[in-house]
Amino acid sequence: MTGSGLVGIQAGTLVLIIVVGFAAGWVDAVVGGGGLIQLPALLLVPGVTPVQALATNKLGSIFGTTTSSITYYRRVHPDLRTGVPMALVALAGSFGGAIVATLLPPEVFKPIIVAALVAVAIFTAVKPTVGELTKLRHTGARHHAVAATIGLVIGFYDGMIGPGTGSFLIIAMVVFLGYNFLESSAKAKLVNMATNLGALAFFLPTGHLLWGLGLALGLANMVGGYTGARMAISKGSRFIRVVFLIVVAALIARLGYDVVSDALAA
Repeated sequence: MTGSGLVGIQAGTLVLIIVVGFAAGWVDAVVGGGGLIQLPALLLVPGVTPVQALATNKLGSIFGTTTSSITYYRRVHPDLRTGVPMALVALAGSFGGAIVATLLPPEVFKPIIVAALVAVAIFTAVKPTVGELTKLRHTGARHHAVAATIGLVIGFYDGMIGPGTGSFLIIAMVVFLGYNFLESSAKAKLVNMATNLGALAFFLPTGHLLWGLGLALGLANMVGGYTGARMAISKGSRFIRVVFLIVVAALIARLGYDVVSDALAA
């Protein structure tokens, strides 16, 4: 498919994309992982290739992450001295990951990702108080070095594969930096916006973007992102923790199914 991506698309499919875009924006704003539902929905559009779906997903997502970032900033006031450098490093990592995405099949990494998600889910479930209060583990240069490492590694992952990026960012900031879930979610939106931008910087000149479809998705993401951010802020860290566990479980189920299917097909 070329052009806007809207030519010849059936009304029912477009409505599905818009509904999915809203849901993905909401999930991304709360705990990340919106790509879990948004990317497969794009692949349902007739004629859309996997690379077009990945590129268009990034275009749609950046609207939602930008909206939720602004909403979080206005109401939570996250520490930008950590968030901005982390986002810049993540942007560079995402650009590199997007390059790798065109060279290596995601199937190579999926078993590792599933194992990491299972570990994350178990850790969060057995430690009910984790992420309730901010207790920073590091100060000064060490704090920023750990934050930059998180941004680089997860940014690279987002550019290469994507699903669960926000969830990985949140749990990494809770575990390795000591932020609570709400503060982590606020910073994750800023970093996730940068990783989307980094991947878009690579995809933009390649001609894989379906602008019409991506903009329709983006508008739905904006509404979902604003709604999700407001709800997360009003309900706090415990609400985010519950949604986080639900989304991680869904990610494990989805990616685990892909791993088993790939193994049986081999």
